[in-house]
Amino acid sequence: MDSNNYTVVDLFCGAGGLTHGFVKQKFNIAAGIDSDSSCEYAFTTNNKAKFICKEIQSISAEEIKQLYPKGSIKILIGCAPCQPFSRYTKGMYNTKKKGEKWNLLSYFAKLIEEVQPDIISMENVPQLAKYDKQGVYGKFIKTLKNNGYHISDTKRIVFCPEYGVPQNRRRLVLLASKFGDIELMPPIYSKENLPTVRQFIGDLPKIEDGEICATDSLHRSRKLSDLNKKRIEHTKLGGGWKDWDNELQLDCHKKETGKTFGSVYGRMKWDEPSPTMTTQCIGLGNGRFGHPDQHRAISLREAAMLQSFPKTYKFINPKSDKIVIKDLQRHIGNAVPVKLGEAIAKSIKLHLKEYSNG
Repeated sequence: MDSNNYTVVDLFCGAGGLTHGFVKQKFNIAAGIDSDSSCEYAFTTNNKAKFICKEIQSISAEEIKQLYPKGSIKILIGCAPCQPFSRYTKGMYNTKKKGEKWNLLSYFAKLIEEVQPDIISMENVPQLAKYDKQGVYGKFIKTLKNNGYHISDTKRIVFCPEYGVPQNRRRLVLLASKFGDIELMPPIYSKENLPTVRQFIGDLPKIEDGEICATDSLHRSRKLSDLNKKRIEHTKLGGGWKDWDNELQLDCHKKETGKTFGSVYGRMKWDEPSPTMTTQCIGLGNGRFGHPDQHRAISLREAAMLQSFPKTYKFINPKSDKIVIKDLQRHIGNAVPVKLGEAIAKSIKLHLKEYSNG
């Protein structure tokens, strides 16, 4: 079976992390669909594919069917926004807002039922697996079974460094196929040789807090207050606020409950994977996002590279009059790591080759 006939549509595509993994494995990308118009530049520029700005609730199965060339293997992939399930946002969503977000996975299932793609990939936070019976995830799996799909391990939690992503990120990955049994490929890294922060960002130019690199406008870091500058200067490699003198500590850290926030204001370690990137990962006080030895939080480019985006991945439209930092950090923090996307794509390619030879 010719891999040129493998055609992908990415729901909830964002800036294109998952899609770019498929690009690297030479799949044809028909389109990415997302309700956030600010993602369009990054998605189209780096993936040379159509961007459709629509909410999943308003796109029809017929529209998606028309994106696939006649005779192609139809692959539908996506990561429905995961905030309601994530431990990082626990308690932040009211019932109505949570219900709207949860329904996105149900709309994904509805489109699967109507489009009948040959292959499906669904990636999300591990917490989603808890809803595996009568919950939203259980209903998603039931839809797949009712429509004749062979389904991978429904509770497969992937440790991303084992697939080349230099951050301690864990994700639920589900694959499904009309052709036969399908599973994610085995890990390519062992716990003894995981990718590290140094390998991915160690050669970037040094910058100060608040500085923009002269050769890369995405390599920019937030300006620190005088107090936070002192704090990072007193933080050891891999350390945090517990390294500080008493006068530098926040009042909340001095309370008994403060012991549970051990990672905030922390520095990363050079020779280990980074912490999980979030939409707040360029803020010093939002986690262990301090640079290993420079006195600042990581830059947007460093965050993108720790998400395994290539160093050359373009996020900033040179024709834009204004750079919106909160949009860029959302695009990067919400992305599926590219190397995880590539592992998913390679797994599907291996499955299809096995099918074509069977």
